[in-house]
Amino acid sequence: MKLTEEHFSKIQKRADLVRIAQENGIPINKALKKIKYEIELSKLQSEFVNFQKWIAHKKMRVAIIFEGRDAAGKGGSIKRFKEHLNPRTSRVVALSKPTDIEQGQWYFRRYIKELPNPGEIVFFDRSWYNRAVVEPVMGFCTKEQYQKYMAQVPEFEHLLYEDNLKIIKFWFSISKEEQKKRFDSRLKNALKFWKFSPVDLKGQELWDRYTRYKEEMFSKTHTNFSPWMIVKTNDKKEARLESMRYVLSQFDYSGKGESKITLLPDPNVILRYHRSAVQIDI
Repeated sequence: MKLTEEHFSKIQKRADLVRIAQENGIPINKALKKIKYEIELSKLQSEFVNFQKWIAHKKMRVAIIFEGRDAAGKGGSIKRFKEHLNPRTSRVVALSKPTDIEQGQWYFRRYIKELPNPGEIVFFDRSWYNRAVVEPVMGFCTKEQYQKYMAQVPEFEHLLYEDNLKIIKFWFSISKEEQKKRFDSRLKNALKFWKFSPVDLKGQELWDRYTRYKEEMFSKTHTNFSPWMIVKTNDKKEARLESMRYVLSQFDYSGKGESKITLLPDPNVILRYHRSAVQIDI
């Protein structure tokens, strides 16, 4: 049994929670962990509201890239990042398969059109890094296209950096076992079934191939001006909270810290990529 909305309406203090949990046979540690998560999430989201106002006022441009294997938790994290933000100055970009016309254009062109305007935050649910991992693994691009792309990425991102566009690149790292668990959950849940695709099935089969291209991507595109930040945890909620903390820690915005919550990410979860960094999706 789980805590319901009716249960929460009767809770005024910690003792009420303990009593209700005991009466209904609900593990109290699990309930407390969930409440702690909801409280921290709410505070971090309030910080993001202040952060967004500051970005809009300063006319800054911020792009946050969410990459990782299928079912790594990218979409769920973006949902919590954006949940209470003003839609006028924030949006999510999740591009579908390129059209025939787009396939004949410079690869980066369709992403350039989606970059943030002054005063805007854009969340990329996958990005131009599709060509770094997914496309070569699945055979969606040629070897020549891949090599040309890999040579151009650092130059492309350096141009954006010089133009004062702030890019934050996350790689959500999960284990092979956790990915399988999440795939199985999607297949059993009618509300999540749409997330599952034939490409997902290949995720487990081609795990080592994904790993090779992922490491190649890190070695060629991790730079001082556009570093990769690894989110290393199989816990979705932890990944959401710590990645939010990291973004907020990178800016000195008005009202920072008003929620009285720590904005320093856990260094055991948020790691700046380097060759000796321990990952769990290897």
